[in-house]
Amino acid sequence: MSRPDADQLLLPDAEADVRPAPQGAAARRALLAHPVVLLVGIVLASVNMRAALASVSPLVSEISQSFGLSPTASSLVTSVPVLFLGLGALVAPWLARRFGSEPVLLFALLLLAVGILVRVVHSAAALYGGGVLVGTAIALLNVLMPGLIKRDFPDKAAAMTSVYTGAMIAGATVVAASSVPLEKAFGGSWEASLAVWSLLAVLAAVAWLPQVLIARGRTGHEVRVAASAGPAADKSVWRSALAWQVTLFMGLQSLWSYVLIAWLPTIFTDHGMSHSTAGVIFAFNNLIQVAGAFGVPLLAGRMRSQRPLIALVTSLVAAGYAGLMIAPVSGAWLWAAILGIGQGGAVGLALTLIVLRSGDARTAARLSGMAQTVGYLLAAAGPIAAGAVHQATGGWTVPIALVLGVCAAALAVGLFAARDRTV
Repeated sequence: MSRPDADQLLLPDAEADVRPAPQGAAARRALLAHPVVLLVGIVLASVNMRAALASVSPLVSEISQSFGLSPTASSLVTSVPVLFLGLGALVAPWLARRFGSEPVLLFALLLLAVGILVRVVHSAAALYGGGVLVGTAIALLNVLMPGLIKRDFPDKAAAMTSVYTGAMIAGATVVAASSVPLEKAFGGSWEASLAVWSLLAVLAAVAWLPQVLIARGRTGHEVRVAASAGPAADKSVWRSALAWQVTLFMGLQSLWSYVLIAWLPTIFTDHGMSHSTAGVIFAFNNLIQVAGAFGVPLLAGRMRSQRPLIALVTSLVAAGYAGLMIAPVSGAWLWAAILGIGQGGAVGLALTLIVLRSGDARTAARLSGMAQTVGYLLAAAGPIAAGAVHQATGGWTVPIALVLGVCAAALAVGLFAARDRTV
């Protein structure tokens, strides 16, 4: 079986169906003549890819009290952005092909800044509407960043992937740890604590603007790549059982992760932990994910079947969730560490499977779109369902037990997705 190069792992390209005309190629060379500008823009954009989501979770209780929200309604604060991570993934490739990655990334960063500010207007409608904008903006960043790195750093793709994923995790960690202290520094204003992160998106947009200006000649100078001949070129990934197995694993692991993003600090505070301590442990959970996110894909790329890794990451996540059920406060640091390694490993493995199960770059791009769209739509149900069950039962035992069922389902479908086959 043919395998993608190691440097191409995790990098399906949203612009896989276009190639530069001479004018576009010249614009790209001009852009790459300023590598420091490009690197700064990538790092600052990457820092924003989880920050707006991580900033909310430690403050969910305060937000809920401010608007008088039920646990189910509170879950929508984090679920709405996740829902639009899936819907936004549908349009990102078309926008990249039509306008080019650089202008669309600039637009995404500005949209993110606006969404963060809209979210803190004292209105429940604005709270959720801002979440729509935030989710859409992050979806564009999620889809376009890997392809941009693959396009502009073909010989250093693995190293640049480490840079952008490391910056993404670092951003989430710092923001999660800072949310409660910032709230206290602003006199108990959760609105100010959330709003300050719009400045981070604006800073990234300013850093990205030179790249847009340098690459402006590329827009409109692309030509569509002709599809390969033969019936395989016309095969839709949506009709492939293997593609659905990869997609469902992506969705189920996203679901258990976004339940934690939405509710982990609340689980701790509901059992008597202070908000500040819960926020620090949540930040630690984000930080420790880097170990799994880096290590598991490296192992996966060296294995013909990734079934042992599927078993490992799902077992770690299940063990961490079981710990939250049994001893949420006394074992909080341990469970956060176990969950972090499992979460990071699972998302890294899910993204790696997209490439390993794809026979070529065009299939990888289509499978990535399918997995992100369906996966995030599925994941959006997790926080809502957990909040509704928590409200109905008055505790976290039943919601956690249901997530353990999700882990079992992810193990089952993942074992099929990890077989040495291609779509």
